[in-house]
Amino acid sequence: MDKYECLLCGYVYDPETGDADSGIEPGVSFEDLPEDWVCPLCGAGKDQFKKL
Repeated sequence: MDKYECLLCGYVYDPETGDADSGIEPGVSFEDLPEDWVCPLCGAGKDQFKKL
């Protein structure tokens, strides 16, 4: 699964670790994140991320 980086703050979403603060379990791909998921550091939407 691919990692994605926030263009605004540099946060990297890694599907192997998920996003525990947002209730996202490990193993959830970026594409499968809810549409309303936002960067846990700066609040940017999914459209502000690029694939690494």
